[in-house]
Amino acid sequence: MTDSLKIFRQSLSEARELADCYDVFNSHPELSTPSSLKKACLILTLTAWETYIEDVVTELFDSKFSLLKGSKLGVFAAKQLNERLKFFHNPNSQKTKHLFEEFFDIDVTEHWQWNNVMPKDAREQLNRWISKRGEAVHRAGGDMNQPQIIKKDELAKCLRFFDELAKATDHVLEQI
Repeated sequence: MTDSLKIFRQSLSEARELADCYDVFNSHPELSTPSSLKKACLILTLTAWETYIEDVVTELFDSKFSLLKGSKLGVFAAKQLNERLKFFHNPNSQKTKHLFEEFFDIDVTEHWQWNNVMPKDAREQLNRWISKRGEAVHRAGGDMNQPQIIKKDELAKCLRFFDELAKATDHVLEQI
């Protein structure tokens, strides 16, 4: 298990704590349950995913290219990675695939498989969550007649999905 996965799991536990806060509010009918807690949980989860990808790429880079450290080639490669990561936002399946292919010659998305989830399904689901995060971030408030951006039962699915996705990513990276 990478250090990046350990940190990711800590961040995911914080997102779970936020979801639990929603449950506490929801269990008291006299309190108004703020739907913003669900959106915040979604945003925190997707931010943890983005940070995990950035961290694990850096961790793998440092491990795989440690012999080049300090050389002109090593300095150049490290600069290239740092430049890519500066602009690496909303890590959907295509951006994630491209980053790993560019630096490690592996399509990690082909290894996103667990239980009854196939790689194609995992890529599509990741892209849907990334899109939902965008809605949560950029569509604050809004029309009261609009449907909720995320429902409570979706939060649990989201948290499970990203836990499995990071685990699958970490597993394949241990093999290279």
